[in-house]
Amino acid sequence: MYKALYRKWRPLTFDDVISQQHITETLKNQIKNDKTAHAYLFTGSRGTGKTTCARILAKAVNCPNMKDGSPCLECDICRDADEGALTDIIEIDAASNNGVNDIRDLRDGAIYSPERCRYKVYIIDEVHMLSIQAFNALLKIMEEPPEYVKFILATTEIQKVPATITSRCQRYDFRRIKQKDIAARLLYIASQEDIALTGDGADMIAKIADGGMRDAVSLLDQCSVTAENIDADAVSNTAGLAGRDSLFSLLGAITDSDAPAALAVTDKLYNMSKDLTNLCEELILQLRNLMLIKASPENAEEIIVCTPEEFGRLKAIADKSELGDIMRRIEALQVCRERMTKVLNRRVEFEMSLIKVCGKAANNAPAIDNSEIYDKIKQLEDKLSAVPQGGYQPAETSRSTREVFTASSPAADSEPAPDTKVDINTVKEEELTPCDRWDEIMEEFRKLNPSCAGSLEGSTAATKGNVLCIFTPNNFFITLFKSNKENAVSLGRAVYNVLGQKYRLQARCTTSVEETRNLAEQLIQKAINSNVETAVDNNVNQ
Repeated sequence: MYKALYRKWRPLTFDDVISQQHITETLKNQIKNDKTAHAYLFTGSRGTGKTTCARILAKAVNCPNMKDGSPCLECDICRDADEGALTDIIEIDAASNNGVNDIRDLRDGAIYSPERCRYKVYIIDEVHMLSIQAFNALLKIMEEPPEYVKFILATTEIQKVPATITSRCQRYDFRRIKQKDIAARLLYIASQEDIALTGDGADMIAKIADGGMRDAVSLLDQCSVTAENIDADAVSNTAGLAGRDSLFSLLGAITDSDAPAALAVTDKLYNMSKDLTNLCEELILQLRNLMLIKASPENAEEIIVCTPEEFGRLKAIADKSELGDIMRRIEALQVCRERMTKVLNRRVEFEMSLIKVCGKAANNAPAIDNSEIYDKIKQLEDKLSAVPQGGYQPAETSRSTREVFTASSPAADSEPAPDTKVDINTVKEEELTPCDRWDEIMEEFRKLNPSCAGSLEGSTAATKGNVLCIFTPNNFFITLFKSNKENAVSLGRAVYNVLGQKYRLQARCTTSVEETRNLAEQLIQKAINSNVETAVDNNVNQ
């Protein structure tokens, strides 16, 4: 009966485990010195050797002929353990045995001495899947287990394991396996299995495996029955990935903002039954490589895992790109990748994102009607005519240039005002204390009333007692707040939310009427010019 390669080539000793020397050496030393713990917690991503090391550790602590901290693999205990016939090593899959009754059965069985071995070892895989009640049932036996019982817990999601459990274990973090180590291991397995695997094919499998040895060996097993000579192209075809040339063509089209070329490459790959979700992920990874080349040109060649030829092509594309554009494209494609799991047609979603990252999304904002602009100009002129002459003057010499209003909010009405009561009509500018939290108040005001917050750009504020004075260069602010009480109420609420007190609010314009008129005329002329240009463009397009 055929046995899958990942099962056939699973490491049997600590020396066979790759890229985890920081863990295997520690465990071997503990075993040699007879200082093993009663509970271990192995955590890391899939395929990094957690369960494998748990099985090796369980064999090693029970092997009568242990060699340098590793099991001998020759005694009856080692052979029975490898065949799953040793009753003193119990493996539990917490994904399917996650109830409190399953852990109670474990706890009841732990009181009995081992039959053949020195220790009874419980290996609980995917331990984070246990229920809260099951964790509570496990807690007591893990805290004070019999001398002959050991626990080895394995998980891919350490954050879901309660602190009460982790604190009672020796924790070991398994790293992702290096791509060069995966490639070397694959070439060794291929040589033993008479599989024709090339170096670039091994590198491609290692890249796809993303640090997981089991995934890499499984893909090698799959490729061995679909191609006689396993090179990078054969791996790409088996895994449903885009070929390197197609991927670089797509990357070049995006960099050149050539949407038709990008769509043509996508159509070709789609007709070849390539998975567009995988294509999106590959494109994101290649854009990440471009980002690293732009952000860290000195270290990029060490960080990026690719052939020298691929690095040269990536460098040429990066030279034509800006870092900001690359990051914007990555962000757009990440949103696309997330949405592809929810939409009905993934191709449409991917093509829409391609057009966006190529910068070809048209701006179809409707043109502004001229008559509407002229009406707004007339309204502005009427308001400017009503502004008092003379500009800003101190409050005590000219009250005609000071607009006063009191803002309140439902929250503020129930709270007391500051202890010091001040007559709002007698406040002098030199008596005021600058409000150092005005920026926070403006940020809160933008949340409550974003349409009016812009009228306070460039403003400052100061306080005295229960009065808060606002100094603004824009007289439109005063007009807006006098015309609509809700605007004043929302500003009062923003002040209360930040300062925690109710204030009477006073506004003073620091710009003269003539300066205000000039600013308004500039804005009006800019709007007219913009509208004329839009009208000309529309006529040309028609």
